[in-house]
Amino acid sequence: MLALHPTLGSILRVMHFASNSRRTRLLLAVAALALATAMISAGCSSKEEQEASPVVTVEAATVERSTLQDNITTDAILYPRDQAAIVPKISAPIKKFYVQRGSRVHAGELLAELENQDLLGALTENQGGYDQAEASYKNAEQSAPQDLQIAKQQLDAAQKLYDSRESLYKQGAMSAKDVQDASIAVTQARNQYELAENEYNLKIAQGQLTAAKGKTASAQAAVDYSRITSPISGVVTDRPYNVGDTPPAGVPILTVMNLSSVVARAHISPEEAAELHVGDQASLVGAGEPAVRARVIVVSPALDPNSTAIQVWIEASNPHDALKPGSTVNVNMVAKTVDDAIVVPADSILTAPDGTTSLMVISKDQHAHQTAVKTGIRQRGQVQVLSGVEPGEQVVTVGSYGLPDGAKVVVRKAAEPAGAESE
Repeated sequence: MLALHPTLGSILRVMHFASNSRRTRLLLAVAALALATAMISAGCSSKEEQEASPVVTVEAATVERSTLQDNITTDAILYPRDQAAIVPKISAPIKKFYVQRGSRVHAGELLAELENQDLLGALTENQGGYDQAEASYKNAEQSAPQDLQIAKQQLDAAQKLYDSRESLYKQGAMSAKDVQDASIAVTQARNQYELAENEYNLKIAQGQLTAAKGKTASAQAAVDYSRITSPISGVVTDRPYNVGDTPPAGVPILTVMNLSSVVARAHISPEEAAELHVGDQASLVGAGEPAVRARVIVVSPALDPNSTAIQVWIEASNPHDALKPGSTVNVNMVAKTVDDAIVVPADSILTAPDGTTSLMVISKDQHAHQTAVKTGIRQRGQVQVLSGVEPGEQVVTVGSYGLPDGAKVVVRKAAEPAGAESE
């Protein structure tokens, strides 16, 4: 037999003892009302139980181990590794060019010549003066010992004559004037000897030779300045003047760039710069070009006064001249690499207004529990978790915002449409 509701059973027992009178009909009505009330009560109780324990459909991911890199990405301007803006040291018309824009040159190669006829004339004149001074010096150098010997002989002879006259004067056989004349002759001979001894004539000749040598070197330098050579190897990127033009003083007539490598100069925050070191790996990406491997070569120790940022130089090889100086490139620098890091999808991280982070971790009984975590570096949609979860655990990725702690969840496959629910 079917079990009856307690209220309905009591009513039927009363009906068993009642007669088939109006009282019986009344009792039947009461019984029907009580039965309906009981059924409504039972339905409401079931609905409240369902509302008290909702089941939320979410998407989830498994906590894994992976290798992450702490990357610093920014834009930068490209510069050649070496560049020379060649400015003539003399002002003269351009006589001849040996290169055009795009010409590849080597260090020391002749690029152009300026008019130099007047300079060559000055050089010839000064060279003649130098040759004359050199000859005079050699003559003086050869005659100096002989002059010194003659001066010594003259001094000795003058001294003997004076001694003889002084002796005769004492004997009364020589006048005082003759002795005085001999004394003057000794003084003159001694002065001449001292001049010869100090190589007076040789020093004068040596000074003249030095002066002539300096003038000749100056004239030669002016002629050399009229021959424009390249200080570096590279490519001629600019040649703004033509043959016959006289460039203004201080203006480059040629620009040579070494494009075998380029340097990207970027500005980053001091906090980011603190993570970088010379030698760190990097990559450059130009417009429409594939990524090029590079490395950090300079991390400025001081702030740029114009931007209050740190300037960083990143060098990359440029064998095919694909990277053009002056263009803007995207720079990606690897500040740190973490092997075997615990990672979760970035979508799973919940960030509170105070900056604290947490995850909704799904327990084995399919309940989501909010768990505080500490995060590390981020890369391509993944976040390193330093503490709070372990590999193999599941975390909510879609549907975590507003999800109460302890809510029962059912995991939907990512491929399913958003409105689909598990049965």
